[in-house]
Amino acid sequence: MSFSSDVKNELVSDIPDKACCRAALAYGMLEFAHAFHGEEISLLTEQTAVADRYGQLVSAVCGVDEPTVDTLRRRVQLQVRRFDRLLDRQRILERFGHGMDDVSVRLNRANLDCDQCARALLRGAFLSCGAVTDPNHDYHLEFTVPFYNLSRDLLALLGEVGFPAKAVTRNGSYVVYIKESERIEDCLTYLGAPRATLELMNVKMVKSIRNNTNRRFNCENANMDKTIAAAGIHLQAVRRIEETCGIGALPPDLQPLARLRLDNPDMSLRELGEAMDPPLSRSGVNHRLQRLLAFAEKIQ
Repeated sequence: MSFSSDVKNELVSDIPDKACCRAALAYGMLEFAHAFHGEEISLLTEQTAVADRYGQLVSAVCGVDEPTVDTLRRRVQLQVRRFDRLLDRQRILERFGHGMDDVSVRLNRANLDCDQCARALLRGAFLSCGAVTDPNHDYHLEFTVPFYNLSRDLLALLGEVGFPAKAVTRNGSYVVYIKESERIEDCLTYLGAPRATLELMNVKMVKSIRNNTNRRFNCENANMDKTIAAAGIHLQAVRRIEETCGIGALPPDLQPLARLRLDNPDMSLRELGEAMDPPLSRSGVNHRLQRLLAFAEKIQ
C-alpha cells in the first residue's frame, strides 16, 4: 500500500462530531470528485474505504439514497460511486447551494458554518482528489481538481488557512500542490493525519542522518586522496635528492623531515609534525616540505 493510501485511510476514519463539519466534509468529497453537476455526480477512487465513506456521508447529510456501486478495471481498479437518480442529484446540489444548470463549479463558502468547517472540507477534497508522494522519494502533496475555477478557489482557501500552494495544468486537469516538507507535515496534521506526519518526519530524520554520513565519508575520502597525492609528490622529491646529492645535502632542519617522509609515505602532515623531535605544527611541516620541493626542483 502506498503512503498516499495510508494517509487517506487515516483521514477517512476521522468523522467530525459537529453536523456542520460533517456536511462540509461531504461537500468537499462531492465537489472535488470526478463529477459534480446536474448531469452527473460521481466519485472515482482506488480505495474502497473512501468510496464507501463518500456514499454513506452524502446519503446521511443530503437525505438521498446511497449511490450505485461499480468497478472500473483500467491500469488500476477503480471504485465508482454514482448518484443515478435525477431527484437525488437535485437534492444534493440544492443542499449545498448549487443549481442543476450551473455552468461553472465554484466553492460555495456558505457551507463553511464554523471555524472547523474549512478543515473538514479540505479533508474531503483530499480524499476525493488528493495525493502525497512517498517521502522516501520526494516531498509533494497535491490536489488534482477537475474544474479551473474550483482549483482557484481551493488555492485561495489553502492560503487562508496557512498553506500557500502553487498551481499547474497537467493532462487537462488543474493541479494545486505543496512542495516544502515542513508545509506538507503541517498540512497533513491540519487535515487530521498525525500518524502520517510522524512517519514523514521519521523518514526525513533517517535521510538527514544518511546524507550527513555520506557527506562526512566523501569528505574523509577526499582528504585521504589529497594526502596520498601530496605524499607522492614529497616522496618523488626526497628520492630525487637522495639519488643525486644525498639527503645530507639538505639544510640540517630539513634532513629529519625528509627521512621521516621517506620511511612513512602514508602519514598526514599533522602526523609527520607529531613524529618530529621536537614536534612541529601542521603549517610548520608544510612550510619545510615546500622548501624541500624547491630544493629538488633546483636539482632537476
